Amino acid sequence: APAPRQPPPVPRRGRVRKQCAGVAMRSVLVPVKRVIDYAVKVRVRPDRAAVDLQSVKMSLNPFCEIAVEEARKLKEAGTAEEVVAVSIGAKDTEQTLRTALAMGCDRAVHITTDLRTDQELQPLAVARLLEQIVRREDSSLVLMGKQSIDGDNCQTGPMLAALLGWPQATFAATLRVDGAEIEVDRETDAGTELVRLGLPAVVTTDLRLNEPRYATLPNIVKAKKKPLEKIEASSLVADLAPRNLVLEVNEPEARQAGVLVESVDELVDKLKNEAGVV
Repeated sequence: APAPRQPPPVPRRGRVRKQCAGVAMRSVLVPVKRVIDYAVKVRVRPDRAAVDLQSVKMSLNPFCEIAVEEARKLKEAGTAEEVVAVSIGAKDTEQTLRTALAMGCDRAVHITTDLRTDQELQPLAVARLLEQIVRREDSSLVLMGKQSIDGDNCQTGPMLAALLGWPQATFAATLRVDGAEIEVDRETDAGTELVRLGLPAVVTTDLRLNEPRYATLPNIVKAKKKPLEKIEASSLVADLAPRNLVLEVNEPEARQAGVLVESVDELVDKLKNEAGVV
């Protein structure tokens, strides 16, 4: 007797979707920076040559935390194979990289230099150093904070994209991956702007992109064993000299104390007769 017909296999929907999506990016590079903690009151050195960094709490730049979180989400979604953190600075920068590793990066690259990263090592030199790492790592995407809270230059990402000849999306509020392309809603003064880029690309992150997760104790322990490579900055780029010279650093003038008023009429009177703004 002929063998009974077997029912057709039930398709495994989850696997089919994963095969269709595929891994769009082999490596995501996340530049991170060590800065004075955002909650610390910044002090100027007595000689007014720079900000005082002695005995000051240092942390991972908040915008860099957002970039690390977004890269981690891409890997968790199966869109990226590996997340690599890179940072530039002195010996203590290794602590910042360990924080990034604890937050989800797979390995790290420490570009060593004794130049102050808040003043002496300026955006163009940083972009040139990162360009060498991007080409060396063969990264598909660079995810980085839109700015650091020490210099507030907001220049490194666009400069890096120009050096690489890659498309860029700055001030990213959302990021979606569609095969070999990405869609980014970017923050503008008039609202949000939707841009579509082909990979590889450079994306700088804004505050609304995500809320970084805290590093758990097990991940902090694991981060100590993750690979961290050290490279001398001068071996990548010979000329790291600053293009701008800081002549003097001063603290902002102290604001005058506010005055409580009893009524709207008194407020208008003070604005008109004392402040001269009405």
